[in-house]
Amino acid sequence: MKTPPQALAPSAASATADGRRRTLVLGLAAASALPLLQGCFPVVATGVGAGAAMVSDRRTSGTYVEDESIEWKVSGRIRQRFGNTVNVNVTSYNRNVLLTGQAPNATVLGELEGIVAGVEHVRGVINEVVVGPNSTLTARANDALITSNVKARFVDAKRFSAHHVKVVTEANVVFLLGIVTRTEADAAAEVARTSQGVRKVVRVFEFISDDEARRLDNPTGARR
Repeated sequence: MKTPPQALAPSAASATADGRRRTLVLGLAAASALPLLQGCFPVVATGVGAGAAMVSDRRTSGTYVEDESIEWKVSGRIRQRFGNTVNVNVTSYNRNVLLTGQAPNATVLGELEGIVAGVEHVRGVINEVVVGPNSTLTARANDALITSNVKARFVDAKRFSAHHVKVVTEANVVFLLGIVTRTEADAAAEVARTSQGVRKVVRVFEFISDDEARRLDNPTGARR
């Protein structure tokens, strides 16, 4: 039971930590069918740690840490409830939680959403878990390579800051999260869509204006 996009609007329209109203948009950018993953993709090799990533992030430092906490809590509760009977990946971005992976039946899908809703400070849930057997280790490795390749191509494209878009891949479907302008969102989706092995691109963005983006990117701002 997936949460319909319109059901997310009230949560996403609520005031964020810096008092601005942003809209959470779940959109689909279908990519044309591409050949199955073959060979190896380049992996981004950087020395940037979590601290540097936090500085470059458009979330407040408090929200960044809170997202990490939400992921740990949700993952732990899912593991405690279902053990190895499900394969669910949890990604929290600006307190909106994306679930991807596999579950044995529709009843479990509903329970997963309930688990997320029970975690404090969660604003909304995007449930993209599908009913089916758990993915194989080979499939997960392929997804990891696709994610690395998309991130590397973000850097090479130089059309936006790669720090502003989070990439999650499940079964060759790439999910893009971030607090971005529409121009940045379109550029990220285009790069991801044309990356090798990508079957479809799903946008899970919060849109902001160009002025808001400049304000958030200003290191001398008082938002932190």
